[in-house]
Amino acid sequence: MALDPGEGPHSPPDVELAHRPTTWGVVRSRTVGAPRDGVPEVVVVPGLAVSDYLQPALCELGSWTRAHLVELPGFSGSGEPPHPLDVGQFADAVVQWLDAGGLDRVVLAGHSSGTQVAAHVAVRRPRAVRALVLASPTIDPRFRSRRRVLMAWRRNRQLEPPSLDERHTSERQRAGLRRVAHALGVHLADALEDVVPRVPVPVLVLRGDRDRLCTEEWARELADLAPDGRFVPVPGAHSFVWTAPGAWSAPIEDLASQVP
Repeated sequence: MALDPGEGPHSPPDVELAHRPTTWGVVRSRTVGAPRDGVPEVVVVPGLAVSDYLQPALCELGSWTRAHLVELPGFSGSGEPPHPLDVGQFADAVVQWLDAGGLDRVVLAGHSSGTQVAAHVAVRRPRAVRALVLASPTIDPRFRSRRRVLMAWRRNRQLEPPSLDERHTSERQRAGLRRVAHALGVHLADALEDVVPRVPVPVLVLRGDRDRLCTEEWARELADLAPDGRFVPVPGAHSFVWTAPGAWSAPIEDLASQVP
């Protein structure tokens, strides 16, 4: 299904929308807040096929820095990719977006499957990405098959409010089942625990204390695997960024204050 870069979820009037071409399709981004001297900007990579749910959490970050939400090709308001992409190609789209914007010294934050994309970006662009946040990281090895991850998703869904599904519906419909299924498959094939040890910048792992898609044991393991890692629990299930959008702001701001 073709996507018009101008289409997608509506944003509040104080959110700046931009479209940048990449090899993998036009990437739409949302920007809030203003740059501040000595404070890194934050770039957020959303979860599978959706991004609108992160708008409130993005605004929380925008209260203390300039924050950007990057929508991956083929999803949300971004453009059509030349073919179904894998995790490495999604990461390359983000790298090209960063390079085109001249952004450096950023804190890169991924949520859910966005953590996998963000980790690859941090390995490729350590000069631009000075710290990495893995919020509700995927995919936990305990659930690394379509059957197991869908069962875990159903268990977690019982803990999320109906408003989350309502927010996701239009974006999932726009992407289509085939594209979503392909994206799930490539993320299942990507082992985050193999990438994190190669991340040369500080890594912060955030996990909701009721998350049924990411176990505490694996979240802590990821923090331990990072050369410079730390783990912080937050309240909520997998999508704590929706139910408690301010929960990640203070830990990320603290991390940003430590970026050289």
